[in-house]
Amino acid sequence: MNKILTKGGKISVIFTILALFVTSVVGQPGSGNIKLRNALDYDGDDKADYPVYIAAQNAWVIYNSGGSVNVKVFGIANEDYPTPGDYDGDSIGDISMFRDSTGTWYRMNSRDNTFFALQFGLTGDEPVARDYDGDGKTDLATIRRANGVMTWFIFQSTTNGFYGVQYGLQTDFAAPGDYDGDGKFDLAFQRPGTTATGQANFWIVFSTDNLLRVIPWGIANDIPVPGDYDGDGKTDIAIVREGATPNSDLVWWVLRSSDGTHTATAFGNSSTDLTTQNDYDGDGITDMSVWRNTEALIYIRRSTDNALTGVRWGSPDDFPVAHYDTH
Repeated sequence: MNKILTKGGKISVIFTILALFVTSVVGQPGSGNIKLRNALDYDGDDKADYPVYIAAQNAWVIYNSGGSVNVKVFGIANEDYPTPGDYDGDSIGDISMFRDSTGTWYRMNSRDNTFFALQFGLTGDEPVARDYDGDGKTDLATIRRANGVMTWFIFQSTTNGFYGVQYGLQTDFAAPGDYDGDGKFDLAFQRPGTTATGQANFWIVFSTDNLLRVIPWGIANDIPVPGDYDGDGKTDIAIVREGATPNSDLVWWVLRSSDGTHTATAFGNSSTDLTTQNDYDGDGITDMSVWRNTEALIYIRRSTDNALTGVRWGSPDDFPVAHYDTH
């Protein structure tokens, strides 16, 4: 079920120093993190839950942090990709899929248990649904890679209108997040270096002023893992670096938007793990997390106390829905 994603366009570039990136906007505490948490909070207790998609049964199987279990047959294996979000704005995650063969979105709204379907996209588009207009509802959105560039198409829930913007090269990795803390997700991508150890850069258009920031962070093969790891209400620039040898550690490198410092934390296994970061302990801070496929187990490094916890759920080769936010 894991869609293989590639990477983004032309835009007037305004280079800014890191200090401006760190101090430019003071946001609402935890706003971006809370919206990502809501996408996976199916029982409304302000903690991300543990959903997996079982392809053989076309089923979402959700272990809620409150202890209950929810099973929903929804979607078609190998055609549909989980696109969790809070599309109806009730602070509870909705079960949602994007069907690649038709470019159609399907979901069940948690507010009233109604079914929704809308064709918005084409075969080969990458779903990047987030709240881009700041109304508290996840917006349908896709990225289309063609002719060497990346084009974003966003269907706004505020107006039911859509717009498209060319932003990024075809080989860039999408990394949308609320980097300025204004409650709206910003268009952003990671551009890898030209060599295996070459400098990678994050390109971010702040929704507060529509200006572009280019921030050096990471190297070519690093994996973007957006999240608010310091709890200041802004998405931090963060990557995971795989080790050079089998079974070596994953290392999470986080550039803290609160003070411009960085952390490097070994967590996870390069050979077996998928990143599943979210706020599992409900403190408003993104927890580092991985799904170990060989064990069907979610490992979480809790931000509240740095303790390690594990939740066994599903079976090997199930798709951990929380991996949707890693591109």
